Amino acid sequence: MRIFRLLFLIVLTNLILMPTLAFAQETPVSFSFQGSGYGHGVGMSQIGARGQALEGESATSILNYYYKDVLITPVKDDYLLRVNIGHQLSAVSVNTQTKSGTLRLISGDIQDLDSATTSRSFPARVNLIFSISGSNIAGKALYANGKIVDLPLGKLWTIRWSGTRNLDGPDSIANVNINGAVTKYRYGQLQIKSVKTPLEGYRIEITNTLRIHDEYLWGIGEMPSSWPAAALQAQAIASRSYALAKVGKYNTSCDCEIYSATRDQSFIGYAKELEPRYGHFWKNAINATATDSANGIAILYNSNPISAYFFSSSPGQTESGIDVWTKDVPFVASVPDPWSLDPILNPRFARWERSVAQSVIATAFGLPNVATLEIASRNPTGTVGVILGTSAEGVVAQLTGEAFRSKSKLPSAWFDFLP
Repeated sequence: MRIFRLLFLIVLTNLILMPTLAFAQETPVSFSFQGSGYGHGVGMSQIGARGQALEGESATSILNYYYKDVLITPVKDDYLLRVNIGHQLSAVSVNTQTKSGTLRLISGDIQDLDSATTSRSFPARVNLIFSISGSNIAGKALYANGKIVDLPLGKLWTIRWSGTRNLDGPDSIANVNINGAVTKYRYGQLQIKSVKTPLEGYRIEITNTLRIHDEYLWGIGEMPSSWPAAALQAQAIASRSYALAKVGKYNTSCDCEIYSATRDQSFIGYAKELEPRYGHFWKNAINATATDSANGIAILYNSNPISAYFFSSSPGQTESGIDVWTKDVPFVASVPDPWSLDPILNPRFARWERSVAQSVIATAFGLPNVATLEIASRNPTGTVGVILGTSAEGVVAQLTGEAFRSKSKLPSAWFDFLP
């Protein structure tokens, strides 16, 4: 009788567990992909611009190929632009190593030199260190001999250095250290501000305010300076247009009009001019697309500068805005881009393979784990439209191809699975 009871309990337990086991699946350690291209695919392909320049096309011809119904013409570009160079920081430091250089620290947001009423100057090699303290910014000056001077608490500081406009020493450089990475800035001024974030309390935003016409554009790091002149000039015009489309659109969350990172366009400061052998070629491209001291060539749609989207390379065809961002971008067209598939022009991304960890994929979908992936739809160009992730427990989540490639750090949304 006991044997029968034991058998009955075993069978009953299995029946209870069967629904759970039916859904439970093994979760792979990682997922493997193969694909082509790099970036969102909307607008000008930079590899395509390079390929067309090598074939003898002009900058204007290249731009007219990737942007439709636009006018490429000189416009006023002598505006100041506030560029975020450090977002949601807990600390940042600034110094100058220039011989006889100085840093001038001013309380408040000062745009006009003459309006600065109270300030303090520090010689070269003094490190100004700022950190968040509640809703304020605590600062201290660290001298080369180890001496430390505390600065007053404040919510906003402006920093100028010898070498900016209206000051002597045109070759002076300010060094900004963010988490150990140092970037050099030659032009404009810096603002260091305490800004409240939605989740992390107050953080530091640091911006560089400088002139679009030359100072900002000279520091754009979107294209190798060794590329053909027509490609560089096409990039210069596109970058000018993008910056002009941002002027006056202030964003309180970054204390800026434009980010220096890829969410807008890459601005790397004086490092672009300092590139060995080739840095002057980029500067020449900016100057060649300027028509005088206050005007430069830009791309207009309906009489306004466009947000001239660009990207590295495509899978052979550029994308429409509606397929990538579900919004119409009237000045771009989906056009053939065969240069991106040339392994000589595009050795890294004409074809690529990637392995992405389980944790990254699960986080992308907002699931505890992902057991399987399925491509639910593709766009007309072949890029992924919608991708599904299913957890081991049978929960299904979906992402657009563009969102998935961004969250999983894949080069592009044109991909398939590797076995």
